[in-house]
Amino acid sequence: MTETRTSPLTDSHAFSGFSVDDLDRARTFYEEVLGLRTFAEPGGMPGILRLQLAGGNDVLVYAKGEGHTAATYTVLNFPVPDVDTAVDELVARGVEFLHYDDPPTDEKGVMREGGPLIAWFADPAGNVFSVIAQD
Repeated sequence: MTETRTSPLTDSHAFSGFSVDDLDRARTFYEEVLGLRTFAEPGGMPGILRLQLAGGNDVLVYAKGEGHTAATYTVLNFPVPDVDTAVDELVARGVEFLHYDDPPTDEKGVMREGGPLIAWFADPAGNVFSVIAQD
């Protein structure tokens, strides 16, 4: 019989977060280009906002100003039913998709080999997001 171990984190509703160099510019991009809902942190803490995502998950976004360094990995993945359609719609809204040699992406920026279809793009602070094929 395996003993179930618990800790103070076992039932915690964890969330992730990342920094940006300009919170107003990021908010504009998230709302007007990506069509996401944002809201200020309760208590009105300056320099912090939350992205309200489907499923009740929120992501904390905080201003780091000159100390900001963009993440070198994908900070947020958006599962979508059709990656090509999502890419086309986001390009029409002004999103520029990233192109890589490894893993290889096509002219649209979609990686079609070795896993689910996925395409990466950056927010104005340089943080990498993706649209990825839903299971």
